[in-house]
Amino acid sequence: MGIQAKVLCENYVMSNLGAIAEHGWAVHLETEHGNYLFDTGQGKGLINNARVFKTDLSKVKGIIISHHHVDHTGGLLDAVIEAGPVPVYSHPDLFKVESYITRKGKRFQIGVPFVRELLESKGAEFKFNTDWVEIAPRMFLTGQIPRKTPYEEVELVIQTKNKDGEFIPDTVDDDLALVIDTDKGLFIVLGCAHAGIINTMNYAIEKTGKSHIHAVIGGTHLWPVGEEQREKTIEALQEYDMDFIGVSHCTGLMPAMRLAQIFKDRFFFCNVGNVFEV
Repeated sequence: MGIQAKVLCENYVMSNLGAIAEHGWAVHLETEHGNYLFDTGQGKGLINNARVFKTDLSKVKGIIISHHHVDHTGGLLDAVIEAGPVPVYSHPDLFKVESYITRKGKRFQIGVPFVRELLESKGAEFKFNTDWVEIAPRMFLTGQIPRKTPYEEVELVIQTKNKDGEFIPDTVDDDLALVIDTDKGLFIVLGCAHAGIINTMNYAIEKTGKSHIHAVIGGTHLWPVGEEQREKTIEALQEYDMDFIGVSHCTGLMPAMRLAQIFKDRFFFCNVGNVFEV
């Protein structure tokens, strides 16, 4: 199964062609079964960068949303307008109202910046799921990922409200990934890996019954976590039968440098404009 993954939104850009960077993540996927958009960035770069890299979003067969945070959903309205009517695949918690992050003593809302009715009026056809599901031949969404790895913990600065109106840590249960079963091995596309990259990879292996991973790309969430979790995750990553790892977004520069030193030519950055082909 041939695939071309092109990064349209990310924190950094390695190009002087007019592309722009933003704190966000979006990947355009060309497959034998149609084109898909995985996440939509924060809303500043998607349309501009699609035009710069001559990527026609009107031909997108489906939009996949990894989780509800604005840096992955801020471009959703633009994407739907370009591609609609179009299926939008996500967890049912996509429109969770109570979603916040605390930085430097200040709390900010970080949920989807659009109401469902507006997106549907522009052509969004929501396909909600919590289970593992095949959306095209050999293309799977994980749905809600089981949290089994003891050291992959919940990030305390990301919060929601309980029924009493109290702020509590948000487990981001809607976090999902895309798993494509290629002839070269599993190709896994992450959003932010709030469920944990190890939990995600283990679940993909469990559900497909295949242990060889050709590549995993996307946000690994190694920047915001504690040192112990980061070190244990990096150690665990070295145990997989994996050809390539391409990191982005919430990985952070220092963890990315560590991974580059460890994986050497099996490592690459997923910056704006990066293209990875299977």
